[in-house]
Amino acid sequence: MIICKTSRELDIMREAGRIVALTHQKLEQNIQPGITTGELDKIADEFIRSMDAIPSFKGYNGFRGSICASVNEELVHGVPGDRVLNEGDIISIDIGAKYKGYHGDSAWTYPVGAVDDETMELLRVTEQSLFKGLDEAKPGVRLSNISHAIQSFVEPEGFSIVREYVGHGVGQELHEDPQIPHYGPPNKGPRLKPGMVLAVEPMVNAGSCYVKTLGDHWTVVTQDGKRCAHFEHTIAITDEGYEILTKS
Repeated sequence: MIICKTSRELDIMREAGRIVALTHQKLEQNIQPGITTGELDKIADEFIRSMDAIPSFKGYNGFRGSICASVNEELVHGVPGDRVLNEGDIISIDIGAKYKGYHGDSAWTYPVGAVDDETMELLRVTEQSLFKGLDEAKPGVRLSNISHAIQSFVEPEGFSIVREYVGHGVGQELHEDPQIPHYGPPNKGPRLKPGMVLAVEPMVNAGSCYVKTLGDHWTVVTQDGKRCAHFEHTIAITDEGYEILTKS
């Protein structure tokens, strides 16, 4: 069941999203060669709690971190720890914050220092694909139009869309209905309505679309070892289109 949020609920979710966005800004200022993913996790945890929120991911199904920190060929669910970031790496950081019972959720992929042109193109295409999808987010439109717009942009650029992981609704639960693939035909699924809150999060690989989960049972990596990127915003459907909630 897709839950449409009230104006009061949306006000709370705007603040949850703002906290997520500010946390991203805080981490971006600290991403540099020599820092560990565990140090970034500590910064995020302390900042989220200082904003009277709690990290959504901490303890979620047993996850140990307050953020997901996925480096290079790691797609999602990277567990923060002792890994040191090096010049030329990229890191995908997924952040959730729960404020007054409601979640905000956003992921971004950042370069560490100077990265090569191919990697920058991967980041550009993935970020742009998110907004290509969001262009379709308006009342009356079928949900799969978002999915189709993302795939139609990414694949002609020579990259591939991950199939196993999808976007989702957001609210009092971190993951709610509907599921939102980032590929597929248009004009399928439920029609969008004002008050729906969705996390749209294309995950794009430089090589093949295939991924696997490592022995820690969390970290998802590309099967071919090539790099990948992940960009995500939480949005609310409005009377006119959509509003990004995960912004400062």
